[in-house]
Parts: sequence; C-alpha cells; structure tokens
Amino acid sequence: MKKYLFLLLISLLVVSCSKVKVEGNVKGGSPLERIEFIEASGVATLPLVNLGVDEKGNFKGEFKAPKNGMYAMTYAGKMNFIYLKKGQTLNISGDAATFPEVYKIEGDAKKNNDFITATQKFLESYSSKLNMQLLQKNEPEFLAEIKKIHSDLEKNLDDNAEKLGADSEVIKLKKDELTTNILTFLVQYQFAHGQVTGDPSFKVSKNFIDYEKSLTENNDRMVENLPVYRNYLLNKVGKDFQAFAEKQKDKDNVTMSTIFARFLGTNKELSQKTKDYLLAFVIAKFDLNPYTSDVEKVKKVSDESIKDSEVKKDLNSAINAVFGLKKGEVAPTVNLVKLNGKSGNLESNGKPTLVMSYASWNPYIGQSTIPVLKEVVNFYKAKVNFAYVNLDDTKEQFTKTANAMLKGIPGTSYYAEGGLQSEYAKKFFIYGFKIPGFFLIDKDGKVASQTFYNLGDAKFVEAMNKISGLQAPSVNPNAQLQNDLLQQNPNADSAKTK
Repeated sequence: MKKYLFLLLISLLVVSCSKVKVEGNVKGGSPLERIEFIEASGVATLPLVNLGVDEKGNFKGEFKAPKNGMYAMTYAGKMNFIYLKKGQTLNISGDAATFPEVYKIEGDAKKNNDFITATQKFLESYSSKLNMQLLQKNEPEFLAEIKKIHSDLEKNLDDNAEKLGADSEVIKLKKDELTTNILTFLVQYQFAHGQVTGDPSFKVSKNFIDYEKSLTENNDRMVENLPVYRNYLLNKVGKDFQAFAEKQKDKDNVTMSTIFARFLGTNKELSQKTKDYLLAFVIAKFDLNPYTSDVEKVKKVSDESIKDSEVKKDLNSAINAVFGLKKGEVAPTVNLVKLNGKSGNLESNGKPTLVMSYASWNPYIGQSTIPVLKEVVNFYKAKVNFAYVNLDDTKEQFTKTANAMLKGIPGTSYYAEGGLQSEYAKKFFIYGFKIPGFFLIDKDGKVASQTFYNLGDAKFVEAMNKISGLQAPSVNPNAQLQNDLLQQNPNADSAKTK
C-alpha cells in the first residue's frame, strides 16, 4: 500500500510540474476578447488554453506544457512569442491597444524572456544595416560577410545571456534560430546570385556547400524545435520537388502531401525524423482545409508515411481539430446541463441532430449566425433535432446568453461545464477557432458530417438535405453566412421530400 501511495504521489508531482500557471491584466481589455497560448514548435500548433478577460482586464488559468520552449500568445487578432518552462508561473500584463505585441513579464519567466527581447532588439537594429546587395557579391566575399554577421549576432546572444542569466536551453534555442536565419540567407544566395548578376550558369563551390553542411550538424534537433527550420528545408528541396511532382502521372488527382511523401522516399540524405517533420509540416500547411480537403486521403498519408509516434499523434490532433470526429463513428457520450438545470446529453429521439457549438464571446454569432440559423431550423425542424451547446466560462453566462440569443428558436440548449476545458470540448475536438461550429449526428447516434463553420456552405446544405430527406433551395457556394440561405419555411405537413 505504501509503495502504491508513493507511486501515486510521484505521478501527481509529474503532472503538476508539467503545468504552466498564467495570470495577469490587460488594461482596457474586453470580455469579448480571449487570450490563447499555443505551443509554437509542434506540428499541430493547437491552443493549449483559452482564457477569458473580465471587465477589469484580469485573466487567470493554467495549461499543460508539452515541453520547454517557445509559445505563441494571442489576443484580439494579434500574436507574440514567449519562452515558457514546465512548472512556471507566468505573470504578464499590458495595454489592450498594444497587447500582446508589448507586454511586461514578472515571475519565473522574466529572465528568459528579457533575454529574448534584448536579442531581438539587437537583431532588428543589426538587420537594418543589411541589404540585398549582399547577393551581388562574389562567393568568397559573401561567405566572409555572412560569417561575420553570424559571429556578431552570436556574440550578442552570449553577452545578453550572461548579463540576464538566461537558461542554457533558451540560449541553445536562440542560437539554432540564428543558424536557421543564416542558412535561409545561404539558400537565397544560391538561388538568386546568378540571376542578380546576370550569370545563369552560376553554381556555388564545394567550400560554400561544406560551410552550409557545418551549420546543419544539429539537423534533427532544429527540425524538431523550429518550424522556421522546416521551412528552410522545404525551400532547399523546393526545385527538386517541383521537378519530381511534374513527372507524377496522377499529380492532378492526389494531394500535395501524397506526392511529397513519395519524393521524400527517394531522398537518401535526410533522416527519418526530418522526413516525418517535413511531411507533417506540408500536410498541415497545404491539406488541412475543411472546405477542400478529403480527410481520409490526408489521414492515409499520415498513417502510412510518418513513422515517429509523437509526430503522428500531434498531426492527428490537428486533423481531428480541423475536420472533427470521423464520419460513421459513434458520437461520444458527454454530460451536459440543460437550461432548466437538469442534466442531459445529445438525445436523438429517433431523428438526426444538428449540433451547434457556440459561446457569447464570439462577437459575430448574434449578428451573422443567428439570423441564418433561424432559417435553417425553420426549414428542417420537422426532420431534424437541434442542439445548441454553450462553451462559456460559467453557467451564469450560459443562462444569460441562451435566453437572449436563442429565445424562440426550436431546439435544446445545453451547457458544457468548464467551457473549452469541458469533457464535451475535449471529446468533440472543440477549440476557440471552431466557434461557432456545426456538425451532424444521425438518428443512430453516429457522426454524420465533418464540422462546418459557414451555414452558407453548399456542402452543409447538401449534408442537411441528405440526412433530412428535404430539398433546400440552391445557394451560392461562396455565400458567407447569408441570412437568405433558406427562403422557404414549410411546416411539417407541407415539407416536400426528395
């Protein structure tokens, strides 16, 4: 028993130490704006937490940090990056007009982020002295200049690290980032020098290639931690990939990532880890589009070509987040609270159900979504149930929002206790960027559609027609939340089926 309790204690300590606690104030902040933290080096780059700002601009919360590293912080459509370590407490503040571009940090995370801020200022000042004339220099002069730039910037990193007491991990990360910037400039020179000097036959020397290789000693570490390094590698292989893709007979019928996976299979120089990260990067960049992508094709490439389990797991999280649950699988059972205070779930009553995920802090729901939703509900209500799942931070806000926003619209209002941290949000892959979002569950309780974000989407109307047996008027496939989506409003007796 003592051994069991000891192991339990250790496991609890491990879990708690991986969390980052966040609190602060945005002066003049609005409750309609949210603060999100996103792990910037991963493949999925999904929000780890979504925090509300109260009427005084205060916010508070915590999230599980996957690793020590750079995290994107977003607010009011703006973004900045900060360095966080597991177990830290982050105290951050700023003014709504400039936050998070300008902020003040106190507490555990201060010294590392002061270091990043100082090095960034020096880099911006130094970069202003550089220009594209570097690309016109002959190769020996160019290499000498680029090596001096690298040396100057690295010295500044070391000086600031010693002055501000930065941790070794963040110093290493910033040096890798600097190396990646140098590598990117080398690629630009390699591809552009011949053009800008009028020498189309120009090719870099072995000395140039050896210098470039010397900067990629930590290739696997940089590809794992730096999306900008993945982008460098894509630029590096860009011309070869383009030539390879043009030769593919089925290039017009398969995804970009399918062809890229084949291309990587022919590369003998890159490690498997690098290939996995590059392929995941390409999938996330080009094929995670809920409006144009075939989710089954995307998943097939991921399952068959990516070997690293963590990369695959991270990418699959992104796929689930974008497309929602797989069509045909049984919808998860979750505990929800109805408007009358009673517990409930997404009951079917023998009919399919359209589920809407929403929250009061999305400013466009009231003015854009609700007018169209009324038309949708009135047209399909004879054949389809409607469930409105609220993801506000508190039950009180849910009650207020549901009564004001959905009054008179047929359907059942539910509250997912905990908002975006709720069981519902986790099981149905709901994030702030998916609100408002819509998906269908058939009469047997199985997922019947991808997640839709636009009630004017022709695919949404097609799915509603198919599951209900009704035929809605045709709509413009490019419609953006038009409130004239459905002009007809037949009752149950006069609704015509296909």
